[in-house]
Amino acid sequence: MIEKRPFGRTGYMSTVTLFGAAALSRATQAEADRVLDILLEYGVNHIDVAARYGEAELRIAPWMARHRQDFFLATKTGKRLYQDAREEIHRSLDRLRVDAVDLIQLHALFHPDDWDLAMGPGGALEAAIEAREQGLVRFIGVTGHGWTIAAMHKRSLERFDFDSILLPYNYVMHQNERYREDFDAVVGLCEERQVAVQTIKAIARGPWATTDKMRNTWYQPLEEQADIDRAVHWVIGRPGIFLNTAGDIQLLPKILDAASRYEKRPHDDAMAAMLEKQYMTTLFGLGPQAIR
Repeated sequence: MIEKRPFGRTGYMSTVTLFGAAALSRATQAEADRVLDILLEYGVNHIDVAARYGEAELRIAPWMARHRQDFFLATKTGKRLYQDAREEIHRSLDRLRVDAVDLIQLHALFHPDDWDLAMGPGGALEAAIEAREQGLVRFIGVTGHGWTIAAMHKRSLERFDFDSILLPYNYVMHQNERYREDFDAVVGLCEERQVAVQTIKAIARGPWATTDKMRNTWYQPLEEQADIDRAVHWVIGRPGIFLNTAGDIQLLPKILDAASRYEKRPHDDAMAAMLEKQYMTTLFGLGPQAIR
């Protein structure tokens, strides 16, 4: 089974690997139900979905009728204004067929203009707070991508006492000194406040070289079990960190298998060797040669 850790100050013990339900965006219900079997087999007890993830909320809905008590359920709104976000939160509840979710997150809040709208008067944050006051959600988080997101999350935490953050974290990005410093700073703040830290892109190898994508992920992932083991173990080897699984259901068993066998964090020498062997790079316009 997979290790569990306190999910921030929520009082919930989440498996260190959270199910990233973007993997269900184009799945049939039959495929989704096979995924549920895998999650139950490994004891995964936390689902992270979003309104933007295609049909994912609809695919999860039948699970909730039988297993709502078995999962911490999180979704996201990508809307920036109060009324739009309010409507999307209620739509997510309808699509998931639940009365409430455990966590609502402001989705992909990395652009300064979006931040000003969502966090300002009449913004999406007000809709999330209202939903919490109405008992429709229990906790509020914020997510995002890119090189600036760690610094943006720190700014968000200074504006509002979020219960969780979500951002990229892998060995390649860790080699960028600026990102590493910003990541460490925001994680340090989260540790002080008992804010949960969710990470994504653990097994990202780099952008697709062609348009002939072989996976459902928008980036090229690592695929060999040994490489996935190292990448997953490196991320979850950091205390208090959670790893969201990749957006491809075919990779899910490999990621969960790796997490279930975690013993210790790989040495940096092993990670550097994998980086060189797999020609790993970043997803956000900066190559390894530029991030030493």
